[in-house]
Amino acid sequence: MKEFLPLAEVYAILEPGPVVLLGTAQDGRANLMPMSWHTMLEFEPPLVGCVVSAANHSFAALEATGECVLNVPAAELLDQLVACGNSHGDQLDKFAKYGLSAVPSAEVAVPRVEECWANLECRVVDRQLVGSYNFFILEVVQAWHDPAVRVPRTLHHRGYGRFMIAGEEIQTGSAMR
Repeated sequence: MKEFLPLAEVYAILEPGPVVLLGTAQDGRANLMPMSWHTMLEFEPPLVGCVVSAANHSFAALEATGECVLNVPAAELLDQLVACGNSHGDQLDKFAKYGLSAVPSAEVAVPRVEECWANLECRVVDRQLVGSYNFFILEVVQAWHDPAVRVPRTLHHRGYGRFMIAGEEIQTGSAMR
């Protein structure tokens, strides 16, 4: 069962750079697109920067609605993640085709992927770099996580169909609050 995650803890999900499934929705149709590059820009409120190619179906939806969900899968969803990346959301329902459960979000009109261990509901808060670089700045407005997943086996894309799997955590001293 997923629980709300305090927004101040969002950085711990995205800081390691996992591949996410960018969820968008427009005109009642939801879509998912794997995204391997994003960056934390601010911790509180949590701001995330990401580039979405204008050639992708997700770009038009994100630009039009200003809302998305960053769904963070674990390694068990690798096949679905790759399949989402190798298909087109304007041609099929990726949730139905790949056996993913769409559940309502609390703050945005984009469904979350229930099978992902974390979900970050976002709104676009800055479009200044979209025209030149397709760079969106998102604010996480609601975060969810599965508290039973203590050390997620996240996916990290290395290009050309290669991934690394994280999952070992090493604790060191930290001055971070």
